[in-house]
Amino acid sequence: MHIRRFEPRDYDAVVNVILPIQRDEFGFDVTVDHQPDLRIIPEFYQRDLGDFWVAEADGKIVGTIGLVDIGDGLAALRKMFVAAEWRGREHGIAAKLLGLLLATARERGIRAAYLGTTDRFLAAHRFYEKNGFAEVARSDLPASFPVVFIDTKFYVHRLDA
Repeated sequence: MHIRRFEPRDYDAVVNVILPIQRDEFGFDVTVDHQPDLRIIPEFYQRDLGDFWVAEADGKIVGTIGLVDIGDGLAALRKMFVAAEWRGREHGIAAKLLGLLLATARERGIRAAYLGTTDRFLAAHRFYEKNGFAEVARSDLPASFPVVFIDTKFYVHRLDA
């Protein structure tokens, strides 16, 4: 398994990781049209201090993570997904994706990374909390944070502490 920057040729594979998790595992009635950022990953994520990475195993994309520069030394973590068969400590994909994102954010001078998630992603909540994220109220998010319509729970990881 290795992690690399997203390339436009990865578009279909990224969608094929994300949509089944959202729709089949968690029952969200969501399509690519509800997530316009997926159609413009280089323009949306890979600009300013942001980026987007994919985890590849056996020649197949099995995980994704995005970092959005939201200005003023702040960023949003978006689109962190790992295919079900590649989850767990034995693979360590989620931890490696998050580790790369946080290290890159620090190197680029980002002071804090925020994320939004749904109350249905219970395992994700534990993962984020174990990795230094603290829950914050929606009202405490920066004005520039891109809230997604399904997000109900929010976290921050302070990188300058």
